[in-house]
Amino acid sequence: MSKVKILDELYPSCPIRNILSRIGDKWSILTLCTLQQSDVMRFKELQRSIPDISQKMLTVTLRSLEEDGLVTRQVYACVPPKVEYKLTERAFTLLPHVASLIGWAKDNMPQIIDYRKKMQDQV
Repeated sequence: MSKVKILDELYPSCPIRNILSRIGDKWSILTLCTLQQSDVMRFKELQRSIPDISQKMLTVTLRSLEEDGLVTRQVYACVPPKVEYKLTERAFTLLPHVASLIGWAKDNMPQIIDYRKKMQDQV
């Protein structure tokens, strides 16, 4: 079975549930932001840029992003095999929204951490 179902079974027409189920995982947004740093990136270069991701998880993440039309994969027939990844136009339309979310997180993180501590002290 695929990493994530193609459509949410309970709410198949809800675009936000469907999209967030794909890009809301631990690695997808980080992978997109990393790919944004270069026109094209080879697999190992991408893996080195995200040091705590496993080879298998990077492969799964890239396949998922490719299935959604956010990343293209170009394979060159040579030895050793050469594979390059790059963002699609669709990904570039998503990135400003991701940047807004990152900005919001940076602005609010200290207060959120403080609130978490307060809540934990109450327990």
